[in-house]
Amino acid sequence: MLKLSEAASLALHTMVLLAGFPDKQVSAREIASELDVSEAHLAKVLQRLARHGLLDSARGPKGGFSLARSYSNISLLDIYESVEGPMADERCFRTIRACNGKRCIFGGLLVDVKKQVRDYLAETRLPDLAGILRSGNGSQKKDN
Repeated sequence: MLKLSEAASLALHTMVLLAGFPDKQVSAREIASELDVSEAHLAKVLQRLARHGLLDSARGPKGGFSLARSYSNISLLDIYESVEGPMADERCFRTIRACNGKRCIFGGLLVDVKKQVRDYLAETRLPDLAGILRSGNGSQKKDN
């Protein structure tokens, strides 16, 4: 029921990965290799993150991407919304309502789940997750 776009997933995983190296430039190729994703698709996501002020980029052989500001100030919601836009306040699973809206067959489930997800994303900061995607840090590498 909870669906996360590939771009949003890449953005979140990339930022968590970079939080493990807060003072280092990491190339798009290194990030793509670490996350086992297409470098071309990742490049588009990196551009969005840079455009929203979450990443700095440097060109050249020693270039790459790094966090643009203190990672303690970056929430998962900041990252998600930089790629997807503001999280919508959905109250129905359907695009066009099938019922009259007086009472949903799912009760308040969608509203409750959406609130839980939004709260988690807003409250979770990069330092909470920094380092969990490093190669040598167990089996969590490449989990989506």
